[in-house]
Amino acid sequence: MGPELHYQVMINRATELQEEAAAHRRAREAQSGLKAQQRSGNRRLRAAFGKLRTS
Repeated sequence: MGPELHYQVMINRATELQEEAAAHRRAREAQSGLKAQQRSGNRRLRAAFGKLRTS
């Protein structure tokens, strides 16, 4: 494999890895967003039941 071809393969692989990392990062952010949304919903639900219990 010539040096130019090897360099192009390295650049292509680096680009693929960066795209894969970006997709993984987006997936993790989406999961953490869903978890935060669920936690805030649970917190609101507990707060509503707490108010009902004390009244």
